[in-house]
Amino acid sequence: MLTEVAEAVRLQEGPPGVRSVLRALRRLEPASTKDLSRATGLPVPIVAALGNELRRRGFVTAQRPSRLTEDGRDLVAELGMDLSLDATCRTCDGRELVIPDVLDEAVRRLRALMESGPAVDMAIDQSHCTAETKVRRVLALLRAGALPGGSLLLIGDDDLVSLAVAVVGDVLGGPIVERVTVVDISPEILDYIQKVSAGLGTRVETVRHDLRLPLPEALHQQHDVAMTDPPYTPEGARLFLSRAVEGLRPGPAHSIFFSFGGKSPDEMLEVQREIIGLGLITNGYIRNFNEYEGSGILGGVGFFQHLLTTTSTAPSQDGEFSGPLYTGDKRTRQREYTCVACDARLRVGPGARWASVGALREEGCPNCGKGPFRPGRLVPAEDPAPSAEQPATPVTAAGGPADAGPPVTPTTPATPDAPVSASPGASAPAPSVGRAHGWRAPSEAERAALAERARPYVTRGADERDLPAIGRFEAEIARVSFGEDAIDDPQRWASRLGRAMEKSKEGMIVADAPGGEPVGWCWVSINQNAMTGDRYANFRSLAVSPVDNRGDVAELLLTAGLEFCLANGITEVVGRVHVGNVPMRTVYRKFGFDPTSLSMKLFLPQGTDGR
Repeated sequence: MLTEVAEAVRLQEGPPGVRSVLRALRRLEPASTKDLSRATGLPVPIVAALGNELRRRGFVTAQRPSRLTEDGRDLVAELGMDLSLDATCRTCDGRELVIPDVLDEAVRRLRALMESGPAVDMAIDQSHCTAETKVRRVLALLRAGALPGGSLLLIGDDDLVSLAVAVVGDVLGGPIVERVTVVDISPEILDYIQKVSAGLGTRVETVRHDLRLPLPEALHQQHDVAMTDPPYTPEGARLFLSRAVEGLRPGPAHSIFFSFGGKSPDEMLEVQREIIGLGLITNGYIRNFNEYEGSGILGGVGFFQHLLTTTSTAPSQDGEFSGPLYTGDKRTRQREYTCVACDARLRVGPGARWASVGALREEGCPNCGKGPFRPGRLVPAEDPAPSAEQPATPVTAAGGPADAGPPVTPTTPATPDAPVSASPGASAPAPSVGRAHGWRAPSEAERAALAERARPYVTRGADERDLPAIGRFEAEIARVSFGEDAIDDPQRWASRLGRAMEKSKEGMIVADAPGGEPVGWCWVSINQNAMTGDRYANFRSLAVSPVDNRGDVAELLLTAGLEFCLANGITEVVGRVHVGNVPMRTVYRKFGFDPTSLSMKLFLPQGTDGR
């Protein structure tokens, strides 16, 4: 059975990889796919595929988070793995380092710097590590004796470790390094580092440079210690580590701190061969040391390796590097992803609209504006792709796309006291005949009456100061909409909406009491039907906190959203709501919205015999 499951998903680790997932599930259950990925070091899509194969055979429950069934427990016992003992240190969670209380301020400050810093570029394998990881990396330098003092060379710094070193020094009362040199290709990253570090008291030098080329001569053999988090390919590891060696002073026992994501055994063998080829030795290795925002395919974690130079250490890349470097450069096939919200099938990979699933998440589903996305089969890039603008569902008789999103799952009872919330996004409206116009702008008297009912709350355009509250609203909407599959981290939502605000704040509206925190949030975007070319408005988000006059505040926000539509010449507005969300349906109907389609869902039994 282990062999069959491994072959079904083409698992390079073979039967031992299946055993590791079963063992982790026995120890952690109930466990999410991400938890199992972190425990086993296998990529999230692989763990998800293994879980599906084990479900088909009746060893894992259909409900999530996953558990072993009775047959699964019997299997684990037969394999001799029926022991759930966990010896992982509960204080450091296996990372070997604990952030002391005195550096809590550094974590908070770095978190704020990340929110206002440059966005990730998935095309070059960027995925920002968390503020806690940044501080742990500085602590690793201190524990190894690489700091305080000396000079630090950062080969690429989209993780802003240079600022972490400076902030930690500032919190502790003085610089902990003589000089930090950052070499990176991104002017946005380098400009941001220069701007922020200027007031922190640490000497930070930035050099814009393409690391495919040898380091500038002035940086050769000038540094005591180096750190790099390269592209997650063997070629990327070799090149960035070689450039780090170029910049280190000659001789043994100089440190290089190397962060990387888990790969298959064969790929990791390539990486370790590169390390040996450079004349480096491993002095320390910590799994799951690095936590990343995003990087879902790796479970959001990566390892941290402390390397030392020897008398044999020398660069392995003398001249210019011209081969494939980033993950996207090496892909030869696309992967098909399905939007959980609307069942649209979308291609990701070489030649597709999205080079990575991270880019797809960032943009959102082109059909409904939402997500998340469920990984599917790998397909050759030359195969005909389904239209990225259409869901994999029937079209209406009029030829427009059917409203194909699954119903939103409410997290609270469908009563008048339930939260008023609409799922973010909606599919493009299908053409219709003989439309009834169900709303008109309120008169001055009606507007005054609504303002009185909604007091003390008023609407205004949203801006950056509202992002923490907006992040909480979006996280709650995600939980209502997607259940266990939800991305419900408020900080991630705040960061995403912050980037959206940088492009345009139009249609973003909050309700608050003067000087208070927002109690309501509405986001209306203007889209274009890909088939007809018609413009329409999409109510992407609508949520109100449980204040006493919640319904009136919702009406106030919806009115502001519709007036925004009128001001932009929009005559058709689309919103989606779960059939059981009575409060939101009531608000929509009050404004003249008519239901145009009904999503139908059927759950089939897991067994192949249909019983």
